[in-house]
Amino acid sequence: MTTNLHDEMVLIGERARRAAEQLRSLSCAVKDKALRTIAEKLTDSCEALISENNKDLDAGKQAGLTEALLDRLTLNEKRIAAMAESLRQVASLPDPVGEIVTQTVRPNGLRIAQIRQPLGVVGIIYESRPNVTADAAALCLKSGNAAILRGGSEAIHSNIAIADVICEGIREAGAPEYAVQVVATTDRAAVGEMLRMDKHIDVIVPRGGKSLIERIYAESRIPVVAHLDGVCHTYVHADADLAMAKKVCLNAKLQRPGVCNAMETLLVHKDIAKAFLPDVADALVAGGCELRGCERTQAIISCKPATEEDWLRSIWTKSCLFEWLTL
Repeated sequence: MTTNLHDEMVLIGERARRAAEQLRSLSCAVKDKALRTIAEKLTDSCEALISENNKDLDAGKQAGLTEALLDRLTLNEKRIAAMAESLRQVASLPDPVGEIVTQTVRPNGLRIAQIRQPLGVVGIIYESRPNVTADAAALCLKSGNAAILRGGSEAIHSNIAIADVICEGIREAGAPEYAVQVVATTDRAAVGEMLRMDKHIDVIVPRGGKSLIERIYAESRIPVVAHLDGVCHTYVHADADLAMAKKVCLNAKLQRPGVCNAMETLLVHKDIAKAFLPDVADALVAGGCELRGCERTQAIISCKPATEEDWLRSIWTKSCLFEWLTL
């Protein structure tokens, strides 16, 4: 980034707009080649990516980031391999551009069709998890949209390193050079600049905590596609296969407890609560979870009482709540 942040952001926006115009007519073969090339380069660059990620982890520890946030920030061989596999999966999908969603013919013979088209330039503002850089780039590229990505300052080294790999793969595949750009600064003013770039960005997609989403809603001159509050639930029905349900619940929480889509509330039907909860609770505790539940849950398993605040907010830590539905 130059010392003049505004001018640098405008330059990024102009490059993205030109790239978006080229992406509209880019063949699916070229887009898929770019995605597969990036996937291969991510795997080949594993050691370098982990080295850059270690810089972010060291800074995060010094800044006092929680264990859960450090886990979300961490890259290792397994997670980089998963990033590469996600890119290959996106490449295997059919091209959404030009797909006819619905089509009707009016009585006068006029044919009306709803056809999928790229939005143009997508600005994505996110926190913590560097794998989002690759995921967001892949989805935008596949759908024919240019992407301007602004990750959290805590992952700056990781995001820049991943972006370098992405851009290299894009160039080798013959896709527009600036199809994906990462805002390479930790200056929070860059977010404000992005939110005012209505001539260059067509939609803003924020992914992060409540304060980030609220700021974007308050300041953006650009249409926003976002969530705000939410708690991830898993529900076990009375007729469920309990062995399978146990596997689903444990995977939903223990696969990676610190991410925002990990299970936070488990809802279990009252008819199977006594048969299902004790075994699952033991497995969750063994996996490092803290259990909180309502009064009826506390009568079945050992857990802390859940407060009203617990039920209403999203908890990105190793916690798991219990309740069940009365049907």
